[in-house]
Amino acid sequence: MELTVPVNTVSRIRRPWAAAVLATATMAATLAAGSASQAGAATVALPPVHAGFDYQIGGAYTPPAGVQVVSRDRSDSPAPGLYNICYVNAFQVQPGEEGQWPSDLLLRDANGNVVEDPDWGEALLDISTAAKRDRVAAKVNGWIDGCASKGFNAIEPDNYDSYTRSKGLLTSSNAKAFITLLSAHAHSRNLAIGQKNTVPLAGSRTQTGLDFAVAEECGRYDECGDYTAAFGDHVIVIEYDSEGLQKACAGWGSRLSIVRRDVDVSTPGTGGYVRKTC
Repeated sequence: MELTVPVNTVSRIRRPWAAAVLATATMAATLAAGSASQAGAATVALPPVHAGFDYQIGGAYTPPAGVQVVSRDRSDSPAPGLYNICYVNAFQVQPGEEGQWPSDLLLRDANGNVVEDPDWGEALLDISTAAKRDRVAAKVNGWIDGCASKGFNAIEPDNYDSYTRSKGLLTSSNAKAFITLLSAHAHSRNLAIGQKNTVPLAGSRTQTGLDFAVAEECGRYDECGDYTAAFGDHVIVIEYDSEGLQKACAGWGSRLSIVRRDVDVSTPGTGGYVRKTC
């Protein structure tokens, strides 16, 4: 969920995946891990590994001491002197913004009703055909151009896993084909691009051109190893409770960039603000 209005700053809490799916993904990821990065990715700078990280998609503020990497919404500006990741809602539509998209690019069921993410009330974008993927990508790539013009270093496209909420109307192949379009465009603008969650598709990172991972709650759900099998130490971890942070730090604190944020990804000075590290 892209966060552009402070009152709606609620971070997406990712959903745990079934163990059987994880096992398959891990095997595929292990096979892919030995492959070199795609040629396009060779021209981009990846986030430094095991670096101080802050997740600021709920609103920009002065990064705490020690932070080297920050992720901010595309509506904000990069933090001077740091590695900056630009967050975009690439697979779903912000609530109230459906009118900004052609009607036929909103995913619809057999009755013609728009299919929504039930947790966030966001319409899913229809990426079921190559023609529609090209049209959706044209708009999202415009946002990527904006991130590049502002001086961001990388892109974080959210809701890669929206196919799992599509009532069977979208497939993982649709998702991979679409994000491959975004990867190619990001690389053409000298931007790295990260995989957001969706651990079952981590093994496809070479095929899709993804450079690093942004993994919510991989400590809590014992998934960090599935991401590192595909991306090595180029994994950024966000946890939302003390147990998840403890597990992530215990298993991966010497290798990965790890932070705990509050679920509203609040700004300092607000009542719910939380930021902790290993």
